Amino acid sequence: METHIPNLPISDFWYDLPDDRIARYPVPGRDRSKLLTCIGGKIGEDVFYRLPEYLASDTLLIGNETRVVQARLNFRKAGGALIELFCLSPGAQFSDIQLAFTASSPVEWRCLVGNSKRWKQGLLEKEFVIGGETVRLSAERLQKSDDSSLIRFSWQPQNFSFSDILEAAGEVPLPPYLNRQAEEHDKTDYQTLFARHHGSVAAPTAGLHFTDRVLDDLRSKGIEMATITLHVGAGTFKPVSSASSGNHEMHAENIVVTRNTIERIVSQLGKPIIPVGTTSMRTLESLYWIGLKINAEVNIDEVILSQWAPYEPNDGPEVEAHEALHNILNFLDSRGLDRLSASTSLMIAPGYRFRLSTGLITNFHQPGSTLLLLVAALIGTSWKEVYDYALEHGFRFLSYGDSCLFVPE
Repeated sequence: METHIPNLPISDFWYDLPDDRIARYPVPGRDRSKLLTCIGGKIGEDVFYRLPEYLASDTLLIGNETRVVQARLNFRKAGGALIELFCLSPGAQFSDIQLAFTASSPVEWRCLVGNSKRWKQGLLEKEFVIGGETVRLSAERLQKSDDSSLIRFSWQPQNFSFSDILEAAGEVPLPPYLNRQAEEHDKTDYQTLFARHHGSVAAPTAGLHFTDRVLDDLRSKGIEMATITLHVGAGTFKPVSSASSGNHEMHAENIVVTRNTIERIVSQLGKPIIPVGTTSMRTLESLYWIGLKINAEVNIDEVILSQWAPYEPNDGPEVEAHEALHNILNFLDSRGLDRLSASTSLMIAPGYRFRLSTGLITNFHQPGSTLLLLVAALIGTSWKEVYDYALEHGFRFLSYGDSCLFVPE
């Protein structure tokens, strides 16, 4: 059978985004951002704190508990050159990114190196204070490749974790399109209310609009939230450089979903399930395909989902969502696990059929991005009307911008 990889012209997913429409800072009061609604194809607008009014009382929201780490470390060489190390992912010593942040000295990380030509050899060092105690951090380049370097970080005293080091010495990795340096307030503004697990270099920005008030109003209406974790990698900012979607290589991201969350999703099937953000949607939809993969492969060690898994030929009968999810639960039982840890490169583009998600809460995305392809997969060509409306009605775009609620017919 032939594959059904969506080979779509990226030019079809382009729009003109004026620079002054990119939100450099969040609005005062997270839940006072504007909310664009597109429900059954009908477009409207409101304020985010009224979100509960637009959701059915039996809705289950899926939020992302990842926490943004201060992944940028700046070192000053003796000669004055500034070297920036942007931590991307842990080295081979850790298969679990969350464990990598709890490790003590030394640790190895794959990093982007800014001003790399000025760092030929030797150690980079810097001092800072944690809880009144002076810490000396050093960085050694072990290996260099085309797009990144393997760096060994070590520090004295050794009793601090790597997350302690980044919290004290790192900077918030704001998206490049904000075109400004991180400021003190970004440490809280660029973090969701339900951030728990260290691991992201970018915020799951749809979650930035939630406040205790909104969560209380949702609960009072009977709307619940389950949580997953997808650690957002730097690849989320990778532009689609190819002319068509079929030639774009998606980045892999680590996901963690507890048994309790999977069971909660199973009990919700047939009712509204709305992810908060594209990261939650990619995780939620990945669960279906992981359930199929686990059932098809014997003695699977690492759970890795490829970007084209939904588009590969399949001669067998359609597998129902509950069956795919029960495959995961059986997999966890057979290994005595209480959570699924996996890697997903799933690409969701027009032509994709959603298995679990019935809607989406999200921000506005960059022109020609894979995130805009995801939105178009959910609401079809209506995305153009939605974005035209937003541009004409003063909505703010991208990470610190306004929000959308999409519920297709």
